[in-house]
Amino acid sequence: MAANQTQAPRSGDSLEPLAVAEFTPADLPDLTGRTIVVTGGDGGLGKETSSALAHAGASVIIACRNLDRARAALDDISASATAAKPVLVHLDLADLESVRACSEEIAEHTSSVDVLINNAGVMAVPYRTTKDGFESQIGINHLGPFALTGRLLPLLLTAPEPRVVTLSSLMHQQAKLDIDDLDYQRRKYFRINAYTQSKLANMLFTRALASRFEMAGSQARSVAAHPGAAATDLFEPIVPTLGLRRMMRQVVALTAKSAEEGAYSTLYAAAMPDVRNDDYLGPAGFGGVRGPVRRCPRSAQAVDPVLAEALWERSVKLTGVAYTEIA
Repeated sequence: MAANQTQAPRSGDSLEPLAVAEFTPADLPDLTGRTIVVTGGDGGLGKETSSALAHAGASVIIACRNLDRARAALDDISASATAAKPVLVHLDLADLESVRACSEEIAEHTSSVDVLINNAGVMAVPYRTTKDGFESQIGINHLGPFALTGRLLPLLLTAPEPRVVTLSSLMHQQAKLDIDDLDYQRRKYFRINAYTQSKLANMLFTRALASRFEMAGSQARSVAAHPGAAATDLFEPIVPTLGLRRMMRQVVALTAKSAEEGAYSTLYAAAMPDVRNDDYLGPAGFGGVRGPVRRCPRSAQAVDPVLAEALWERSVKLTGVAYTEIA
């Protein structure tokens, strides 16, 4: 990117109002000609996001692990498309070799990526490790997306104003991140703690990437989003018994947003013109559970520049992806 281009100001923790106060997908601009990659676009928030973007004219590339499930979702998303037909590629975020292969497959379909949406993830699963030996939640929710973003960076930087949107969670505010024990080798493993750690990692990644875009004089924007409490199947691993799961489904149905509404903050972050580098967008009502999309506050750890840089350096070491284009 040219050094004399004007960088959009970073929002930091500014909670200034957004331009569209009651955003819905009907407010999306025409996205014809833009290529958008959505990880985990075969269900839940990812499918709703992909469908809305395709309906707005975007060329959507859906990156998924389970191709059988994804093919069924692709038919539904294709039915929403108004311009380019969506494309399906394979991605397993628990395998860094798959991440590399996915980036190469995406490069076969397009010479430029306007938006990467790091949507796919797992929540509060029992302890297990990825193919590369990472605890699964930090591996799938942070290290995999870190590696994918870095590998797609050349395609992103060919776009006029590229964006990286990373899905975090309100629960990042309860997290404690131990840089020296990301894999829970010294700490007792609690599945929900490992999940919140990974969501805090998403926030720190967003901020560190935003800083690098700014220092490089790039028009690129790194943005975090959270869906509030959306009615998706991610809640179920937290609940140990079938009876309690049925009760949880009833509670979620009464209090949580639909998956369609949960995707609103991601859609705003991906496409609306007033989004700033380092924004954090999500519903702000009822403690962040519901409500229209707003700029949201983050935890003290999430804005710690020392912690963000330490995590970045550790992530480079663990994944082997160095972001040399903006180093």
